[in-house]
Amino acid sequence: MSILTKIFGDPNEKVIKSFRPVVEKINSLEGDFEKMSDEELKGMTGKFKKRLPSFASSIAKEASTDKKSLEDKGLDDILPEAFAVAREAAKRVLGQRHYDEQLIGGLALHSGHVAEMRTGEGKTLVATLPIYLNALAGRGTHLITVNDYLSRLGAGWMSPLYYSLGMAIGVIVHDQALVYDPDFTDEKQYDERLKHFRPVSRREAYACDITYGTNNEFGFDYLRDNMAPSLERMAQRELYYAIVDEVDSILIDEARTPLIISAPAEE
Repeated sequence: MSILTKIFGDPNEKVIKSFRPVVEKINSLEGDFEKMSDEELKGMTGKFKKRLPSFASSIAKEASTDKKSLEDKGLDDILPEAFAVAREAAKRVLGQRHYDEQLIGGLALHSGHVAEMRTGEGKTLVATLPIYLNALAGRGTHLITVNDYLSRLGAGWMSPLYYSLGMAIGVIVHDQALVYDPDFTDEKQYDERLKHFRPVSRREAYACDITYGTNNEFGFDYLRDNMAPSLERMAQRELYYAIVDEVDSILIDEARTPLIISAPAEE
């Protein structure tokens, strides 16, 4: 492999290099968004959403172009601004600023690549960038983790960022469905990041702009929906965009155990 790399170059480096101009564009916008008030920054979410359908409708006459590719092109057009807005919100709400390397990680995830990040490199923060961007399409985005605690912790930690930008956040765990509500307080929770989740129906949690949950719960809800007697009884909506945390564990190790659900046979 070292010989081939010397001849053809490292393919990973080529991808990362292609992201550098986008990172520079995001950085160039930082000063503009720093000058905005919190309300003006939140208002950017509505402006982004308005730009997406107008773009799609302007070229919808191209019969060879499907809806998904139109949305992807529209999202790519607003990506530098959306990433810059999410970064500014993170600075104000969380006291954390995405480094350039974390912007590259977000670009890789949005592009459908597997992004390898070591412990401590901030993948929880990185995921907020493509999650926010893709949530602008209004079709729901999912972040899939390996256990209930990580799902609630990740959502609780990052929800103030999303909420400050006008996004609704849900969580799906084993025996509960929850939504982030800063006006609600669960006194049983010792961790401040876990306190502000209000119990709701699974359907309501899936209707949020952003939904955190475990691979098993997403999988079993999908199976249950396929057994639902009516559309009103289904919890999930159309599956659109997801980020899988610890992808090697979930899509390789965990995937060796099939998810099986059964119901009484009917005449």
